[in-house]
Amino acid sequence: QVQLVESGGGLVQPGGSLRLSCAASGNIFRIIAMGWYRQGPGQEREVVATTNSGGAVDYADSVKGRFTTSRDNAKNTVYLQMDSLKPEDTAVYYCNARLYTGVGPHQWGDFWGQGTQVTVSS
Repeated sequence: QVQLVESGGGLVQPGGSLRLSCAASGNIFRIIAMGWYRQGPGQEREVVATTNSGGAVDYADSVKGRFTTSRDNAKNTVYLQMDSLKPEDTAVYYCNARLYTGVGPHQWGDFWGQGTQVTVSS
């Protein structure tokens, strides 16, 4: 079993900042990639930022220049620093990890956190 536990969501005014954290634990052999997704009211889940094992980072156009993701590989933890928040950033934010649970080439899977609510409102 693999668990992803997120923290750091909440209510913030437009222009404010929040920092999300996601720690992965359990049967982890090697993490391939970790990332953040979000789902706003009445919308489909969309990618926000991803980071692979080589350190390459990719951001959605809507958050470039405002959000920064980073990883602590020793702690199997990924962070999302969100600055200059806008009301349209309001969503449930989900952490994702693609990882190997064993040495076999097919022993991998996608795992999700429970989600954390981010609300940007005055």
